[in-house]
Amino acid sequence: MTRAVLTLNAGSSSLKVALFPIAGDQPLATGLADRIGPEGVLKLKDATGAAIDSAGDLASHAGAMAAVIAAFRARWPDLDLAAIGHRVVHGGADRAAPVPVTEALLVELEGLSPFAPLHQPHNLAGIRAAMQAFPGVPQVACFDTAFHRSHPFVNDTFALPRVLYAEGVRRYGFHGLSYDYIAGELAQTAPHLAQGRVVVAHLGNGASMCAITNGRSVSSTMGFSALDGLPMGTRCGQLDPGVLLYLMDQKGMSAAAISDLLYKQSGLLGLSGLSNDMRTLEAAGTPEAAEAIDYFVFRCQREVGAMAAALGGIDALVFCGGIGENSRLIRARICERLGWMGIEIDHSRNAANDTVISSDLARTTVMVVPTNEELVIARAARAAIGCAERDAA
Repeated sequence: MTRAVLTLNAGSSSLKVALFPIAGDQPLATGLADRIGPEGVLKLKDATGAAIDSAGDLASHAGAMAAVIAAFRARWPDLDLAAIGHRVVHGGADRAAPVPVTEALLVELEGLSPFAPLHQPHNLAGIRAAMQAFPGVPQVACFDTAFHRSHPFVNDTFALPRVLYAEGVRRYGFHGLSYDYIAGELAQTAPHLAQGRVVVAHLGNGASMCAITNGRSVSSTMGFSALDGLPMGTRCGQLDPGVLLYLMDQKGMSAAAISDLLYKQSGLLGLSGLSNDMRTLEAAGTPEAAEAIDYFVFRCQREVGAMAAALGGIDALVFCGGIGENSRLIRARICERLGWMGIEIDHSRNAANDTVISSDLARTTVMVVPTNEELVIARAARAAIGCAERDAA
């Protein structure tokens, strides 16, 4: 029998999946159902990278999930799902760890949808589809905000009337599953750094940074929403709230139009007028693309300094995410003005994508550590099964 746990990350038009054995960190299969709808595409591959045959109706998330499971069961006829783990962007102010899914929990999480309107409803739709498809299989919710619940008050609040803080208007931080994984990897591979002051830069289409010490989040560049902090593929990053007042009062823009502007038309795409993909911008050679890259690099340099200030210093800078793990140019450019922090990269190591890319004489270690949010979710699902089985024993 192939006993396994399934991880799901449901987006507005996508479903990212991974199938893990009941023990071990190497997935049996990974895949993505993209552009869910009339033009949906499903691509699955096994641990060797070989494609897994798949077909089905991808008109909805439920249809995509059925197609994924049909493909997996065709490959592993004795497949037995022990649990399903889900990425949920928002867990609120009190959820600091993964929890089993119940109907009461779903109602609670649906109440947080106004805080993450472009993510939360789709995450919850993925959970409900999985519950319908596998009514007897334990479901576990893993929250992107949970890792940041250790923030001190000054990094958790805005200078607004306290009644708003009590109502949930606060700095939540996101990308927590990624930071959780990096913190765990450092504890295993570089414990002397894990105990120190670490700034992790999760740079991709979504981008943020986190200040971590002893495996705990101290501060994050993202705040109330996933719009804050660094510029991203299509999101603006930090923005003077006066701009929003101007857009409403002087341009007559509605909340929906402003939301579309900030989430989908801004960031690298808006600045370059070309693309939200850093690879495309690096190759473009246009002045606008160069300026978009310059702005992204500058804001990253600025936020490294801010995170180091929150920690009272810095011992390591860790890059992860699609850009952080793959763009040698962006890593080099971010580091080139941070020598005052003891950051100095070895360009040959950086070019080779080594794990440690700082020079031997640098005071601050610079690393590239591929993140693995799916493994964090799978481990949480396994832990939930273990707890349930121990309670039943």
